[in-house]
Amino acid sequence: MDFGASMFFTDYSMTPAALARALEERGFESVWAPEHSHIPLSRKSPWPGGGELPKRYYDCMDPFVSLTAAAAATQRLRLGTGVCLVNQRDPIQLAKLVASIDQVSGGRFLFGIGIGWNQDEMENHGTVFETRAKLVRERVEAMKEIWTKSKPEYHGEFVNFDPMMTWPKPVQKPYPPIIVGGGFPQAARRAIRYGNGWIPITGRAPMENALAKFRELAKEMGRDPAELPITAFGAAEDADLLKRYRDLGVSRVVVSLDSEKEDAILPVLDRWAALIRGM
Repeated sequence: MDFGASMFFTDYSMTPAALARALEERGFESVWAPEHSHIPLSRKSPWPGGGELPKRYYDCMDPFVSLTAAAAATQRLRLGTGVCLVNQRDPIQLAKLVASIDQVSGGRFLFGIGIGWNQDEMENHGTVFETRAKLVRERVEAMKEIWTKSKPEYHGEFVNFDPMMTWPKPVQKPYPPIIVGGGFPQAARRAIRYGNGWIPITGRAPMENALAKFRELAKEMGRDPAELPITAFGAAEDADLLKRYRDLGVSRVVVSLDSEKEDAILPVLDRWAALIRGM
């Protein structure tokens, strides 16, 4: 089982380069950057975490910029969006971003994606909340065409373009892993339909039940569960719990770090490094 860490990178947090170096030195496999372009002052959608939306959601940097800095500072660490809001990005430009960061990192990118929860935010981007899932599916399908074809084209309800030429193509073939975030059953179904893995959030549902249902659903939909590794986000600093995740077949756990400087974060990473060695 691999270990990753996620941080909302801000102008008051540890820098992406510094965190990435610290993670690589301590045996972590990956660093993850979430995404919010902005947070409207209106609130049609409650925060799934409950209570007030933390300030870091308003303040986070662009994940592709942050992860490029992390890539330049490391040699082995994998770089993940956790998650990219595909419903708020142009698919042609996003396909180029993904391919470019996969190129500059030497094939280390992990494309974590989601359909988003903040209705006000996505409506500012012209996205209709009720049809966002289909929009994301079409954009992912279109990006796959761009990454794998020399003259891609796509014709859907929301995404439509004639044959084009666009490079670079990703280092990873056929493209970086598309790891779909969200709960069971909707996000799990999306992960099985067009993804290469699933990101459930720990604590929102018993993992044993969620993973068993996910694997059963994968078989029903004609996918081999072994081809859909599980990345568990929000992992607790608990050796027994981590061992249980490992025994359940979780491929990767990701700890969520506060947007703090080195003096607060490095002791946390040292404790996790000890857990990693113990696993």
